[in-house]
Amino acid sequence: MTDRWGATRREAEVLALLGGRFTNAEIAARLHLSVRTVENHVSALLRKCGVADRRALAELAAQVEAGTPDPGRITGVPAALTSFVGRDTDRRALLAALETARLVTVQGPGGVGKTRLAAVLASAAGPRFPAGGAFVDLVPVRDGYVAQAVAAALDVSEGPHRTLDDAFAGRLGDGRFLLILDNCEHVADAAAAFAERLLAACPGARVLATSRERLGVPGERVVRLAPLPLGADAEALFLARATAADPDFAADAADVAAICARLDGLPLAIELAAARGTALGAGGLLAALDDTLRVLAGGRGADRRHRSLRTVLGWSHDLLDDEERRMFRRLAVFAGSFDLGAAVAATAAGSPGTVADVLGRLADKSLIVRQPGRPERWRMLETVRAFARDRLMAEGEAEREGSRQRHLAWAVRRAGELVDRVEREDREPPADEATADSWREDFDRVADDLRAALDGCPVGPGRTLPDPAAHSLARALGRLAFVRRFLEESLAHYKDAAARAPSPAEASADLREAAGCAVLVYFSGDEAFELYLAAAEQSGLAGDADLRAAILARGVEVAARYPGFRGAAVPREELRALLAEARAAGDPADPVVAASLANAEVWSAATVRLQLDAELAAAAEQASRATGDPLLISAALDAVRTAATAAGRLRDAFRASTGRLALLPAMDRSRPRAAEEIEDTFGMVSTDAVAVGDLRAALWFADAVRDDDLAGAHPYLYASKVIPGFALAGHHDRVPPLAARMWQAWERAGRPDAGWMSTALSATALTYGLLGDDPAYRLWRERAAQVAGTDGTYRYRHAAFAAFVDARVAVHSGDVSHAQEIVAHAFGDLAGCWFQTYALAAAAELAVVAGHEDAAARLASAAPAGVENRWAAACLARAKGRLLSDPAALAASAEAWEQAGARFEASVTDDLLRRHP
Repeated sequence: MTDRWGATRREAEVLALLGGRFTNAEIAARLHLSVRTVENHVSALLRKCGVADRRALAELAAQVEAGTPDPGRITGVPAALTSFVGRDTDRRALLAALETARLVTVQGPGGVGKTRLAAVLASAAGPRFPAGGAFVDLVPVRDGYVAQAVAAALDVSEGPHRTLDDAFAGRLGDGRFLLILDNCEHVADAAAAFAERLLAACPGARVLATSRERLGVPGERVVRLAPLPLGADAEALFLARATAADPDFAADAADVAAICARLDGLPLAIELAAARGTALGAGGLLAALDDTLRVLAGGRGADRRHRSLRTVLGWSHDLLDDEERRMFRRLAVFAGSFDLGAAVAATAAGSPGTVADVLGRLADKSLIVRQPGRPERWRMLETVRAFARDRLMAEGEAEREGSRQRHLAWAVRRAGELVDRVEREDREPPADEATADSWREDFDRVADDLRAALDGCPVGPGRTLPDPAAHSLARALGRLAFVRRFLEESLAHYKDAAARAPSPAEASADLREAAGCAVLVYFSGDEAFELYLAAAEQSGLAGDADLRAAILARGVEVAARYPGFRGAAVPREELRALLAEARAAGDPADPVVAASLANAEVWSAATVRLQLDAELAAAAEQASRATGDPLLISAALDAVRTAATAAGRLRDAFRASTGRLALLPAMDRSRPRAAEEIEDTFGMVSTDAVAVGDLRAALWFADAVRDDDLAGAHPYLYASKVIPGFALAGHHDRVPPLAARMWQAWERAGRPDAGWMSTALSATALTYGLLGDDPAYRLWRERAAQVAGTDGTYRYRHAAFAAFVDARVAVHSGDVSHAQEIVAHAFGDLAGCWFQTYALAAAAELAVVAGHEDAAARLASAAPAGVENRWAAACLARAKGRLLSDPAALAASAEAWEQAGARFEASVTDDLLRRHP
């Protein structure tokens, strides 16, 4: 990405370290440069990147590190097809407002030019926002989908346990970012709530909104936009548009001034009138406007202007022939842009050639516009669409219902095509990333129309009964929203599909998909459990006893496997009763029923959380493998690894996790149930690789997690998974920036309970301790203890890893003043914890370095740790070499470090060898 600023390789390295908040002196030490040279590189970067200070450079570096496309640019700004006229004073006022206010709303009537001014402002404001920006057109957006529209513009999505608000906070961070929300008036409440949440979570963000009314958010600065001034800009706009249509156009200045006065200086009214100027001439145009507007009376306030615009639209509409009028009003069903195929389907106006001809004529009259950069797509301006909807509503019921049904039929067909494409790409993944991304673009382009078509089919008491088309569309939207990683939307669509289902069997299928979504959305099995119970009831109504049994068992498994993060876990007695009901309902000879019951049994039988029975886990694996279903097998293997971990058999746990990893290619990532297993597999395999000290595997998994939209999505969950591996492997340059973003994201999320993050925080402390930065070491050490809190599981895990960190830093620094205390703690009551192996090995080495009399005994006592953990084995070998001054043991240790992938420890051991040849 640094190529875009013309930065050299060395400048790119400096920029990356600036993102880690390193000082010039620290950068100089890491790159083996002089401080003066670093200062020169920083100055060059400030100049090349066009930003004002080091903070802005750090923001750019963070965007580059996060893989943000084109940082420092405002994306989505509509390309101008015509020149921009006037508004110099308004532009200066808006730029000044953005300097002091975080939410600025450009308020004015329809057609006054708010959108065009916002687009021009985006280009002028770009350099002031090094984190970039985005322009989001809300015209096609319905209530409830403002966040999705912004997510599409920013190319972010939800992920397991991560809301869209989390995604925005992770994407924007503290960077100075400009979000332009255009045409907010029809979703004003939703836009206001979204802007308020975004500004609270992202302190560097600014929002520029355009609306016919203020949003009403505290701190909002309103800039009212008036029509173009007469006697200058208004006339200049008319002449610019008229001569663009006809270079030979000429008109008397008085006529042009009178036309603009009649139109109250409204830019859209002027442009519509200018489009007719070539046919009527200025004099004819003025005469026509005199006749049309003469009926209007009163002053020239905002309401008068709006009425003038609608009257000009009515006049333009009356000049259309019957074919053009019919097409014009039927196109009003589209919430967003449309292509030729969609227009043919929704308007029933004839062949593609006929429809294309009429579209061209409407475009010539400025009633529809081509999408810049996409000549095969058209759209209506918001004010024009509102007028066209009025014309459609003025027609009879048959015309309105026919338009709705045609739009719905098109939406069902288009959604079906996209689902087919998803399934095809799942079977045969695209060869390049651009092809895969184009699916997202196609969905984003039509999503608002698909949602609008479904909203036009209400369901419920006293409302229109659902039809098969509406059910099909709801289910397809559930699938498509899920693949787009709009998880909460997907959950809602699947629930809606179940309500519209034509049969209990179909309702059961929709509820099962909804349950899979719920696990990912809520980080618990609470809602999923209820959905599975509802699905089981529907399968019972459908007469499918085996499926009912399997679903009941699945509900029990989910409730026990992902218990109560949002509230109290389902009582064990209730789960056991449901499991008995499932056994009684299904045929135990059916492989799926048997496997589902076995998985539910192993998870629900535990009286202590995560203390699973190894024999029950093995039985579940055997039963699941008989089905060949990768999802059932993965759930059973998770039970196997959990039981092995509880017993201290870390290598067995790692083997089970890698077995789950091998199943992933057989899973359909577009299905919620599969996505749940994929996300859980990545989370566990990374942790298990660290637990056995296989750092090469841990780093490989870190890359895999980062590139996976299910595993690496959460702004701090991802970092918590990969930081321990980076720290233990000695990648000290990668830990500080990741840790800083992790901590900031956690704070932006409201500091939720996140005891699992304590290991990554302790690993960060380890990095700073090994770098000799004692204040930072103590800061991150305290943060780890703070996050671990009072939760028994995570406090216990934290105690072991923190003991390891203290011991390893003490060995490295040579400060053995607290060695006795550290060693005693490490060898204390930490039995069975994942990271006790690290603590024992590091503490044994500290006992040797500190010259404790019982050092040899400590080494012998810690020896079993080396059986389960490669890092611990290498550490114990080095401790033995130190104790006995044995070069062979040190050499064996160095080799073991290399094999484990711990490059920093290998270099430390090599230094010892050189001192003890």
